[in-house]
Amino acid sequence: MTNKSIFLKPNREKSLKAHHPWVYSGALDLERMKAEPAPGEIVTLRTADGGFLAHAGWSAASQLRARVWSFHEGEAVDASLVGRRLGAALAFRSHMGLATRDGFRWVHGESDGLPGLVVDVYGDVLVFSISAAAMEPFRDALLAYFQRTFRTWRAIVERSDADVRSYEGLEPRTEIAFGTLDTPATIIEHGLHYEIDVLAGHKTGYYLDQADNRAYAQTLSAGKRVLNCFCYTGGFSMAALKGGAAHVTSVDASAEALVTAKKQIAMNALNESHCTWDEADVFEYLRKKRDAGAQYDVIVLDPPKFAPSAAHAEKAARAYKDINLWAMRLLSPGGVLLTFSCSGGIDDALFQKIVAGAAIDAHAEMKIVKKLQASADHPIAANFPEGHYLKG
Repeated sequence: MTNKSIFLKPNREKSLKAHHPWVYSGALDLERMKAEPAPGEIVTLRTADGGFLAHAGWSAASQLRARVWSFHEGEAVDASLVGRRLGAALAFRSHMGLATRDGFRWVHGESDGLPGLVVDVYGDVLVFSISAAAMEPFRDALLAYFQRTFRTWRAIVERSDADVRSYEGLEPRTEIAFGTLDTPATIIEHGLHYEIDVLAGHKTGYYLDQADNRAYAQTLSAGKRVLNCFCYTGGFSMAALKGGAAHVTSVDASAEALVTAKKQIAMNALNESHCTWDEADVFEYLRKKRDAGAQYDVIVLDPPKFAPSAAHAEKAARAYKDINLWAMRLLSPGGVLLTFSCSGGIDDALFQKIVAGAAIDAHAEMKIVKKLQASADHPIAANFPEGHYLKG
């Protein structure tokens, strides 16, 4: 069956020729469409004069109208292609020694040639998330592949509930797609045991992207007073305690997350007397602690996504500057700040500028000693810089 042809406006093919996988509606000559493709339908993108550019999955509801599957004209986009891409993603992580981890990311969306798909492994539980109409038609093929590949799964869980699905005209979906889940998923990460709530936790249940950064924080914590802001279920807190922190204060607005964090401290036989747990808004909390004259040797700022797109960058920049400013005022002389942004709308250069501005206002002399990013199981395709979302 021949794909519908979708033509670009004149001189709008530059990004596709550079193999960037996203095409927005403004680049398309929609008036030349003979019929609207169905959501997820495979279309062929062409230059204004009809030259081949790519095969892509269609989304009628989103301004991001097409997500590229293949830049090869003769390559069929079907379940077989999806299977080959899944196999290649796993082979890469196996080659890098990442697939031996209890918890790792198997598929990182467009960076693995699988638009709108995330697959995370938590021991014998696999969690997948579909966020794009381009991937939705392949759901059954994904499930079939997972059931016969890599591990014997106790459960396969779908967490297709990200807000971005609404932009694609898709309803949220969370379910156990295969097997049973009588007990929580569990992993061991850098010697620490974690329970993962794959059905209701953030993202697919856990922040696998911070695994190596948690290990780094552990090396900085011996004998230190540590403040972990936006602590969620306490990953950085546990790393600090395992690293020998004198005391760790953990702050989050979610009482439920703090309960889980405390449970995991006990599960790992870490010293609970070295912990303080505060349910609070981090912005207000930092100001109050500064007014009280508190000081910490290591501070972790790992906030939620303030800027999902560039359109939100200005407002987000103010929020990032605010928390970094107040954190710097709480640092003891020689203290270490681990500060992160997971916002796609804030790039490296802007984030560094924000942190530098906060340092000036805090009258602090700051030096960047290490740039941090997601663990290697979250690769960044060279043609897809948007894959580099986590920066620290």
